[in-house]
Amino acid sequence: MQAGQAVQVQATRSAVAVALAVTLGHFINDAYGGMLTPLAPAIRAHFGVSIAAVTLLASVFSLTSSVLQPVLGIIGERFDRRLMAAAGPALTGIGLTLMGYAPAFGALMLLVALAGFGSGFFHPAGAAYTARYSPLHQRGLWASIFSAGGTAGMALGPVFAGVGLHALPIFAPIGLLVAAVSYAVTPSERPVPGAKRASLPEYLSIFRGPMVKLWAMAVLRSLASMGYNAMLPFIMLARGYGIRETAITLAVFSVASAVGGIVGGRISDRIGRVPVLRSAIVATIPLFAWLIFSSPAEWFFYPLTFLVGALVNASIPVGVVTAQEYAPGHVAVASSIMMGFSWGFAGLLIVLVGLLADATTPVIAALASLTLMVPSAFLAASLPEPEKRGFGK
Repeated sequence: MQAGQAVQVQATRSAVAVALAVTLGHFINDAYGGMLTPLAPAIRAHFGVSIAAVTLLASVFSLTSSVLQPVLGIIGERFDRRLMAAAGPALTGIGLTLMGYAPAFGALMLLVALAGFGSGFFHPAGAAYTARYSPLHQRGLWASIFSAGGTAGMALGPVFAGVGLHALPIFAPIGLLVAAVSYAVTPSERPVPGAKRASLPEYLSIFRGPMVKLWAMAVLRSLASMGYNAMLPFIMLARGYGIRETAITLAVFSVASAVGGIVGGRISDRIGRVPVLRSAIVATIPLFAWLIFSSPAEWFFYPLTFLVGALVNASIPVGVVTAQEYAPGHVAVASSIMMGFSWGFAGLLIVLVGLLADATTPVIAALASLTLMVPSAFLAASLPEPEKRGFGK
């Protein structure tokens, strides 16, 4: 009995070590990604481009980091997952810390695309490690901790951005170090020799039924949140504020996202996934509208920012776990649909928000994005509660 307990304790410690390693990777990977939005005005001034062109960078990053994630998730099921997890912070760091040294806007787009591939490699691998090493009754909690690592990293991103475009390379070694730690701690997960590989029709069959509704819900929710974040620097600038206030606001929003994700994930373990998805989105809508019309001059601005950030992101890790439980045999691909394909599709559409801002105002563009939360709430309400089962790869 004692020997069995010792083995169980050792397994638990190993699982915690893996979870901490991929969460650290998520933290620094998304910290790099979080630099792009607050640097939008500086990029626009440095390269002499329009708001729409700057938002196009976000679309490029979303294409390579998110839209292609299902493909990268499939790759992750066929090759060693440890390499995928380590590649993330390394490539993302190299690509985004060199933005200030791009000789032209086209070269900048290539750097952003490279960084996006790093992020796209990391997310399905990291989410799969978390899912496979988490206890059955605590999946929501573990997924939310992994998600919190990314959202906390997003809070650090604006701090990195505060040093300016040309000083960013000082942060590049951090990603390389974290990549080395991740590779050393995570176990090798190669396909079993001789095992039957899933066919393309089997992969395509994952994206059907409730998974499609879940994906559409996430796209609409993500576009609303992305629209606000993309417009925030320009809204702040129009109201007489600069990068400092923008960075603080985005940092508060990201920290709140981490807290909201953990709380939402834990509650979903107890009362179910769908109730959390539905209630979090519905509660966000009026508060988000209030936030768009507020400014740092008002005492409630930062508390309101925290509340909105917590609510709008409480459903993110819950949505990932829901997708994994809809497709328990392919957790990497299911994770990539929610963590990548949904966010990436929304990211591709963010350029439309930029075009609307150029034609009207950033405030109107942010409000137009927010209206998408309404159909997102209806889709969340129509989802069936997933069954909790064991996970495959």
